[in-house]
Amino acid sequence: MVSPSMYATQSPVTDPGDMAWWLAGLPADLDGLRRVARDLVIHYRADDPVGHGIPAERLAEIDTRYAGAMLHRLHELAAQPLTTARQPAQRLVGCCRDFTILFLTLARYQGIPARARVGFATYFVPGFNVDHEIAEVWDATERRWRLVDAELSDDHVDPTNGAALDGLDIPRDRFLTGGTAWLACRDGQADPARFVVDPGLDIPSTRSWPQLRNNLIHDLAVLNKVEPLLWDAWGFIERDDLSAAEEQLLDDVAVATAAGDAGVAHARVLYSAHAELRMPPVVVSYDPLGGPSRQVRHAI
Repeated sequence: MVSPSMYATQSPVTDPGDMAWWLAGLPADLDGLRRVARDLVIHYRADDPVGHGIPAERLAEIDTRYAGAMLHRLHELAAQPLTTARQPAQRLVGCCRDFTILFLTLARYQGIPARARVGFATYFVPGFNVDHEIAEVWDATERRWRLVDAELSDDHVDPTNGAALDGLDIPRDRFLTGGTAWLACRDGQADPARFVVDPGLDIPSTRSWPQLRNNLIHDLAVLNKVEPLLWDAWGFIERDDLSAAEEQLLDDVAVATAAGDAGVAHARVLYSAHAELRMPPVVVSYDPLGGPSRQVRHAI
């Protein structure tokens, strides 16, 4: 069994670096930290940054990989305490991954065990499981991991059932981790076609089995404290011609990542043992804004 304390320290991605001084004096409670993180990012699609007066060239901020660089950019935009409310143009242009990374940075700075999870949210578009990344935080009092969505507004209503959602404790049936989604589709309990980046996005690699495979492997990576951009691709993510043995390996990954802390140790072994699962030093990074893909060398 892997101790939750493994996730209480920063990763190369969440490390604030020389901006750590800016994190002093932040709230110590999860709700306070979530509110701070939520006010630091404007979603590159859902929040219409250009409509809020943000120049189109700033949309490239979506590729900011490291929390230290995010904090530097935020300080350039507004050198005020992180607890001070920001206007939309003072926020980093990002996505669900960036809300989550900054939340992890804040939580880990406080010594709170927190990790990312990559999977699918059922609480955005009725009938679809939408690509999403949120946090998982160790609740020491209740001795369990709770799902925390740092992006979600306080008044968000689940369109599927009309119920309000608590962003500090997302129900497990409303967010499916990559492994849980993979197993549900492999077992015939869910329709792969309903798992998408966006129902209106007609790109085969962002739908069904390719997206399920992507999120499965990304979820394995973040459980190993490797937090890629959501459009980074490597190994099995880039391949559709998997053998039966390779498909079985992905099934094993799904079982391990879906098993909570009981499976984390096995997930770490699988990640270390198989090159097609590990994030290599150079990845293909696709452009969510529609430009060409790039070969990117990272420091993760």
